[in-house]
Amino acid sequence: MGYVTRIVIIGGGPGGYEAALVAAQLGAEVTVVDCDGLGGASVLTDCVPSKTLIATAEVMTTFDSSYEELGIIVADDTPPLERSARVVGVDLGKVNRRVKRLALAQSHDITASVTRAGARVMRGRGRLDGMQALDGSRKVVVTAADGTEETLTADAVLIATGGHPRELPDARPDGERILNWTQVYDLTELPEELIVVGSGVTGAEFAGAYQALGSKVTLVSSRDRVLPGEDPDAAAVLEDVFRRRGMNVMARSRAQSAKRVGDRVEVALADGRVITGTHCLMAVGAIPNSAGLGLEEAGVKLRESGHIWTDRVSRTTAPGVYAAGDVTGVFALASVAAMQGRIAMYHFLGDAVAPLDLKAVSSNVFTDPEIATVGYTQADVDAGKIDARVVKLPLLRNPRAKMQGIRDGFVKIFSRPGTGIVVGGVVVAPRASELIHPISIAVDNNLTVEQIANAFTVYPSLSGSIAEVARQLHTRKASAEG
Repeated sequence: MGYVTRIVIIGGGPGGYEAALVAAQLGAEVTVVDCDGLGGASVLTDCVPSKTLIATAEVMTTFDSSYEELGIIVADDTPPLERSARVVGVDLGKVNRRVKRLALAQSHDITASVTRAGARVMRGRGRLDGMQALDGSRKVVVTAADGTEETLTADAVLIATGGHPRELPDARPDGERILNWTQVYDLTELPEELIVVGSGVTGAEFAGAYQALGSKVTLVSSRDRVLPGEDPDAAAVLEDVFRRRGMNVMARSRAQSAKRVGDRVEVALADGRVITGTHCLMAVGAIPNSAGLGLEEAGVKLRESGHIWTDRVSRTTAPGVYAAGDVTGVFALASVAAMQGRIAMYHFLGDAVAPLDLKAVSSNVFTDPEIATVGYTQADVDAGKIDARVVKLPLLRNPRAKMQGIRDGFVKIFSRPGTGIVVGGVVVAPRASELIHPISIAVDNNLTVEQIANAFTVYPSLSGSIAEVARQLHTRKASAEG
């Protein structure tokens, strides 16, 4: 019998479990070391739970904002109270029980897939032990929950340990009134007045969701606008929608502390103002889980932020040690983590591998409306990183949007002058996460606006706007050359 390559993966999130599946399929002996359950934060406390909660909020928003315009009559015999009665309400305890159930089921499914592929799953915390041996192998020490240790020998190690919520020193979550995004699923009742600190993707998604579920939401943003890292036109649409739905969006307001006062929370801002609510959600970024892993002693270089430095095939500075996912700080997306993990295994096991291409990554903000992006951005064009033509078409003109009562959103495409090759795009719409795919295919395969414009679309459909933008770019290109 020939020699079998031994792979040890520390961390069972998308970067880890996807790598395990690939390595096992390629004939390696794989051990996944994980302490929380396969799926990682993505499945247990982040993507899967938050998007499940948002799915409930989405149904309520659609109902609340569209039913009158669409001609739907709802019999509402709610007795008149001081607050105007909502047509639909939510049982947050029930919603959160469903959220946890689905997350657990997904984790079990992943564990079954990984085990079925032939990998071993170990519960515990792993750390590298010293430098590479003369034969090229590495030692990984696994500490189980009861304190017992086991040492594994690996030909290659993948670090995929993810990150955890960042905390402000004077705003420590207590899990009851002051919460981070992993703790919100323990709530049994809807927060009456929720203060969300942080207007990045996580903050915006939760603020929008709880506003839709019926909370009175204040969004505290230290920047000029919500979603400072996203397309400015898209962020402007979302902020307008938030305000129109009654959210209190506080721009250029930096939170300094949050403290409980009885059954309320006081959030102090840097300018001396104090705002109060029944609950506060802290969404101020994440910190990589790179401490206590023996990384620097093993020759793995860390960035100042604590993230692990990697190249485009997921190698670290230590031979035989790879890294994937949020711990690398490349892109905090499950899809990127999974790709990094797969690339690492393809590379080490000698399979054909294409280096990570971040210009082909599509991502989505699960607000309502959703914001989906791929490829080069407006910021890249404005900064002169790429010369591109831009056309933006509001969804208001789209016949299907009119039928569905959709008023907000647009399609925007970036294409190269001369060739017409599509290099990026933004979609702001309900289910933008589904609509971005044709633009992703175009970016990934260097398709031109002519090719997008000439492909049939269904009439009426929201995707018709993608073809229409492509036609406008084609026309402008032709007129510019003529």
